[in-house]
Amino acid sequence: MLINFLVLVLLSLPLCYTETVDVYWDVVSLTLNRDGYITRSTYGVNGKSPIPPVYINRGDTLALHVHNSLDEPTGVHFHGMFQENTPYYDGSDMVTQCGIPAGANFTYYVTPDQEGTYWIHSHYHHQNSDGLRTPFVIRDSSPIAEYDDDILFSVEDWYPVEFAERMKIILSPGVSFPPPPEYPLGLINGYNGNDTQPIHFEPGKKYRIRVVNIGTTEWFKFSLPGHKMQIIEVEGERTVPYDVGGVDVGPGQRYSMLVEAKDTDDFNYIYNATLYADFIAQAPGMNPRYYFGSVEYKKCAPVKSPAVTDDSDIDGTKDINLRPYDEEPLFEPVTKSIVFNFTTKVLSDNITHAMLGDHPYSQVSVPTIYTALTMGDLATNPDVYGPQTQAQIVDYNDIVEIDLRATAPLDHTFHLHGHKFQIVEYGPAPNAPASKAENITVRRVNGPPIKRDTLTVRAWEYIKVRFRANNPGVWMFHCHMDVHFYMGLAVTFVEAPLELQKKITVPDALNQLCISQGIKTYGNGAGNEGLNMT
Repeated sequence: MLINFLVLVLLSLPLCYTETVDVYWDVVSLTLNRDGYITRSTYGVNGKSPIPPVYINRGDTLALHVHNSLDEPTGVHFHGMFQENTPYYDGSDMVTQCGIPAGANFTYYVTPDQEGTYWIHSHYHHQNSDGLRTPFVIRDSSPIAEYDDDILFSVEDWYPVEFAERMKIILSPGVSFPPPPEYPLGLINGYNGNDTQPIHFEPGKKYRIRVVNIGTTEWFKFSLPGHKMQIIEVEGERTVPYDVGGVDVGPGQRYSMLVEAKDTDDFNYIYNATLYADFIAQAPGMNPRYYFGSVEYKKCAPVKSPAVTDDSDIDGTKDINLRPYDEEPLFEPVTKSIVFNFTTKVLSDNITHAMLGDHPYSQVSVPTIYTALTMGDLATNPDVYGPQTQAQIVDYNDIVEIDLRATAPLDHTFHLHGHKFQIVEYGPAPNAPASKAENITVRRVNGPPIKRDTLTVRAWEYIKVRFRANNPGVWMFHCHMDVHFYMGLAVTFVEAPLELQKKITVPDALNQLCISQGIKTYGNGAGNEGLNMT
């Protein structure tokens, strides 16, 4: 009887299977024409570019086996992953690891207690700008909503020349900032946005539409005229369904929308994806660029909705209106407040640099995680990491509020590794010209705030966000517009370093990446003892 009872109990339990999903990447350099106009070099994997998206289920372990066939190091970051207890797999070059040397192999293990829409990209010398990037989807353990199919839109800006060539111009001595405008093309699912295949709808069905901006500089506005759209997920965060006419997606940002198909297949429709940058002068046919695709109910059916180019009511900073499904309240009280002002400055090298503090970010001689792990009590002193890291030390379980100010006529997206932050408030930056400030409304969250890992802050605006420092590690906070990041617009959060020392041991395979290249795995940011940074 007892055995029969146990069998019945087991049969009544939900079936939950987890597994290790092995993905093999041979990282290569290719020469391809991806935008329909320009043939140029790009990064790819297994001889392909664009790189196929990666899918796993919540609770699975992703084992990403990387072989580096380049003639330079590489590395991989899992954008939006908390990496709890495994901060050394964050993939940030000279922050949490040394690069994977040319010809070498390395395996990342990621077991996220997360779900939703993310992406994977290189965090080594901005290789992601040249194609080493792809969406990463973690399927929900329980339905976020009832829908019949899941459709992924990966959008990105694509420049006619490689990132290094662009930066040679921008960071040349004597060149003023901002530089002359560049006008990239837009890719959808890896190819010219006007050459994508139709998406197929069936009458009466519901669809989850995921939009992932894996680009480096410009925004996309995505809409599907003639259909009701509801935001149901922002960067892995379930939301209370929120009606929208479209979404405004900055570099690194992601949304899921629930869309209801029409009741009949009498007509086909058009979706719109507009590539634009507000900080670049408008130029007909170049900024903005309009891309249109077909929503096909039936072949040869007439098109009901024309292409729409007026999307001025779609604004990404309206995310403050969203509400989290879990209704987690505002983090308080604030125990650490930090103000970051975006500035540019011409330094002694006669080059314009960008910074959030007193120094532009640049790499150190020892990966910052090793400094945090090997310097004992000195790990709580920001000076030990070197001024170029702009290290911010936060204590375990601090409630950190960041006041980020765009004190110039430039938009940004900022990403915090290892966390999501709550969107608390928008308003005019303190130094905003009166003509700009009068058009910026102060908006403060009213109720449980939405959480996300990548924010948009518009020119002359401030944004306040909060996070709970409950994930010991070394985490970058940086502009996700790669030009700005390369210029130095980043800082490093060193979170609970003494807790980190107690609970983390870096796998030897990661140590060997450094040792094989003559890079120390101990010491301060300069590789010395104490505060000797010479």
